[in-house]
Amino acid sequence: MKGSMKKVLASALLVMMVAALAACGGNKNETNNANSGANGEQATAAPAPTKLTLGYLSVMDDAQTILAYKAGLYEEYGLDVDMKVFQSGTDLIKAMVGGQVDGGVLGFTNALSWLSKGSDLKIVGGAQIGYHSLLVGSDSGIDTVSQLKGKSIASQKQGSTADIVWNGEVLASGNLTKQDVTMQYVSPAVAIQSLAAGKVDGAFVFEPYASIARLSYPVKEIYEIGEQWPFPCMVVITTGDLVKNHRDAVDKMLDAQKEAIEMLQNDPAKAASFITEEFIKEPTLKKLDGSEVPSEQVIQSAIESQTFEWALSDSDISRMDEITQFMVDQEILKEKIDVHDALDLTWQEQQK
Repeated sequence: MKGSMKKVLASALLVMMVAALAACGGNKNETNNANSGANGEQATAAPAPTKLTLGYLSVMDDAQTILAYKAGLYEEYGLDVDMKVFQSGTDLIKAMVGGQVDGGVLGFTNALSWLSKGSDLKIVGGAQIGYHSLLVGSDSGIDTVSQLKGKSIASQKQGSTADIVWNGEVLASGNLTKQDVTMQYVSPAVAIQSLAAGKVDGAFVFEPYASIARLSYPVKEIYEIGEQWPFPCMVVITTGDLVKNHRDAVDKMLDAQKEAIEMLQNDPAKAASFITEEFIKEPTLKKLDGSEVPSEQVIQSAIESQTFEWALSDSDISRMDEITQFMVDQEILKEKIDVHDALDLTWQEQQK
């Protein structure tokens, strides 16, 4: 690799490094003991905020929960939220089952996998329609999925929602099976690095990595699943215990995330001002031609390329049912699970 390309690559990888978020600052449990009015009565103390620990992945798919935290929306709804970052949905769901986190935004297939093992989990709201780009080298001569036969592809962890849809829909759209390609299961940053270095022929990645790659390297997009085959990739998952015993906390969490989604939909520039540092640490990103673009602009564009939805529609649930069959076909599930058994849309019904 030429020296200039190495510098660009190193720069892009550095800005994508993830740092765990710190808990909200400030003492939220202070009580106002001052007299109110001339009658000398004491003001009623505000109730202590409900504490929740939420898990997330540092990807645009989780923008609603990252934004709700960064913009102080959880606080506004009376929650004291601690955020924990994970490297994969698989790791996050394990932590949820183990009691280390109360909930998170992640692929719904994670919930189904653990439900099949007897875990008590519930899908309580929507988040984002799946947008995953299939990128190849600009001069690769590859223009369609069918041309990937015999090629190597870098993508997410085996068994992840992205991997299930990759095998069940993306490859099928090119009349291919998983036996027709060689897979490398790596993080999105490594997938882009591998593609730029010529170690793989393609990379199947989500935002903002797809946008950063297109700006920084000679790559092109040949397939986008959100455009070709929309599906509710990301949902809000929590424990059955929280739903049964702390319904108010679940509702407040969803209220805050709904407000975050509305900001993502209606004011992406404002949303980007809160969450850019989660994805890009430097103020600007160097483009392939050597010029620089403001990092907030990159993240704003990534937000605008997504579809965020707080509700799960009947068509979403039907698509989830299709993907459940993919999981059976790929031997991730021994038998098909009724998606409705995993759903608790009580909060959603209250929004009507």
